[in-house]
Amino acid sequence: MKDILAIIMAGGKGERLSPLTLDRSKPSVPFGGHYRLIDITLSNCINSNIYKLMVLPQYKSQSLVDHLEAGWNIFSYDLGHYLRIVSPQMRMGEHWYKGTADSVRQNAYLLERDPLLSHILILSGDHVYKMDYARFRRHHEETKADVSISVIEVDRRLAANTYGVLEVDDDFNVKGFQEKPAEPAPMPGDPERTLASMGIYLFKKEVMLDVLNEAAGTDFGHDIIPGLLGRYQVKAYPYRAMNAISDFTYVTQPDGRRERVHEERTRDSGYWRDVGNLDSYWNANMDLCGVDPYFNLYGELWPIRTHLQQFPPAKFVFQGERETPPRAGKALDSLVSLGCIISGLVRNSVLGVNVIVRSYAEVDESVILDDVVVGRRCRIKKAIIDKHNYIPDDTRIGYDPVEDRKRFTVTERGITVIPKGFFGG
Repeated sequence: MKDILAIIMAGGKGERLSPLTLDRSKPSVPFGGHYRLIDITLSNCINSNIYKLMVLPQYKSQSLVDHLEAGWNIFSYDLGHYLRIVSPQMRMGEHWYKGTADSVRQNAYLLERDPLLSHILILSGDHVYKMDYARFRRHHEETKADVSISVIEVDRRLAANTYGVLEVDDDFNVKGFQEKPAEPAPMPGDPERTLASMGIYLFKKEVMLDVLNEAAGTDFGHDIIPGLLGRYQVKAYPYRAMNAISDFTYVTQPDGRRERVHEERTRDSGYWRDVGNLDSYWNANMDLCGVDPYFNLYGELWPIRTHLQQFPPAKFVFQGERETPPRAGKALDSLVSLGCIISGLVRNSVLGVNVIVRSYAEVDESVILDDVVVGRRCRIKKAIIDKHNYIPDDTRIGYDPVEDRKRFTVTERGITVIPKGFFGG
């Protein structure tokens, strides 16, 4: 994989994730306690032995840049490895990046000056999934493709007006592309499902440069991909069928022993979420909880890396467990990050770094980001709470959507979202 460069799109505003994206770009939104969304894509690259990475930021990118510099400065230039953060430079006119394709076009000189590159992998920095890009590369070469597009099977009704949809023949040759169609084309042999683009593209380098030089479009999905059809060999890569990741996981035996089990194909090999809105963000975090999570952060062979801050271990205060109401510090089916102190009760939730849940408080099915204090006797349910909030004692959030909407964003699913610093300390 020394001849492949991964380009990660990291400039999106993520307007549907507002207010979480008011002060940060979408790929830098915290996820799973102490990770950020871009860590998932970067970890997939490292686990696939791709060590030439280029990140293209734009919108409110400082926290993203800080995170990458602090946690991903692991590459050896002497070995030909690098992670380049390529900020917009107006190299082709008086405009910033106008879209995914335009961002690559404006940096095409970086591709041309590396003679060792033969393939360009285009990735998004805001999807949650595990993918072996080396397996993707092998399929690309075995099928003699000029361009390969990773696809996932989606119910046709759910795909309508939501995803870019591919039309393919029985050999997965791409014959058509529709951008968010009202009536998605069915996949071969299954009229109820369609093939949605995952926004993951593998190009031969010379094809990439030729297309960007000839085409005027600014977006890969909307402009570039449709223009490839009939001119190049474009293949669809069935992600769920081909992406067989093996890993170690643990099971607890009846006598309490934890036994390590090697699975040839992990449950989350076919998992993929486009964290495009607040409901999908909340869902993706909830998928991390439980005994057998839909997306597993604890595998040994496919680790998810990040920058870990220096905080003490999480602490659970159990005094007063027999009181009425109980004051016991417990977290059930939850992820609790470093620096947390739990004196109340946490269930089915994800807690970021340095979160304090005070006595008699209850937190259910919620995502709480860094540096938040939940006051005594608070009731928090189905909420997303951004950083730097001090929730006053006796506050109720998530129990009365009508009242919550007077102050906060409440999603279609009923998730209440508290912006950064709404409650002062």
